[in-house]
Amino acid sequence: MPRYGVREVEKLLRLRRSTIRALIAAGFVSPARGPRNAWLFSFQDLVVLRTAQTLTEAQVPPKRILRSMEALRRSLPEEMPLSGLSVCAVADRVVVREGRSHWQADSGQYLLAFEGDPADGSLSVIERKAAAAKPPTNAQHWFEQALALERDEPESARRAYERAIAEAPNLLDARINLGLLLHEVGCLTEAESVYRDAIAACGGDPTLMYNLGVLLDDMDRKHEAMDAYEAALRGDPGLADCHYNLALLCEQFRKPREAIRHMAQYRRLVEAKPG
Repeated sequence: MPRYGVREVEKLLRLRRSTIRALIAAGFVSPARGPRNAWLFSFQDLVVLRTAQTLTEAQVPPKRILRSMEALRRSLPEEMPLSGLSVCAVADRVVVREGRSHWQADSGQYLLAFEGDPADGSLSVIERKAAAAKPPTNAQHWFEQALALERDEPESARRAYERAIAEAPNLLDARINLGLLLHEVGCLTEAESVYRDAIAACGGDPTLMYNLGVLLDDMDRKHEAMDAYEAALRGDPGLADCHYNLALLCEQFRKPREAIRHMAQYRRLVEAKPG
């Protein structure tokens, strides 16, 4: 069964990382864990994430969204069907239809079409709302360009993120993604500079501090990594991955009580998420 990382979900669904994290925290999906405890999403998770976000934007109450998502997950195949799949959300009612039917919309209706090649796990999303969408700002344009370019043209993606940041210095997601991109291609010093600039411009966002901690950990600056993880948890004690990584560092530094505490908190947070 194909699995998708956070970066792939960002590109496929055009959801920001902060939105993905919020939808997970709300209990709409419970992704699996991969190397370094990273989230791995199934095809079902992707459909549920996108539909939950649509209903959230339509201001449907969270409890009603949860009920709809539970019903949606039961009706979804585990993988992309050969015939394709469309998901229609009207108010809090969700209808799933297989087949490559084109989108259609009337007042208050959303139709999300998920299309792709089941053999290689590819997936694209087509969405239209009844109301005309506002044209994207320059910063949004460059941010979306960067997401689309990351996999195949990382250097072009880097330049696009830099353009987005120049247009909107407070666009935190662009700064976070640029730091991650530089980290992944091995430009660790540059990645740290991006994160430090982001902290100066946007403050100590928990996700930003967590990512800085991972980077410092990989740079073998363990004490600084611990400081960054602790700062992330002060902003968001529900960051399960942060507790996990901090527990490992506490164990390395022979702090068994702290290691046990963070690992216990990590397990509580993971087990609390609905399966």
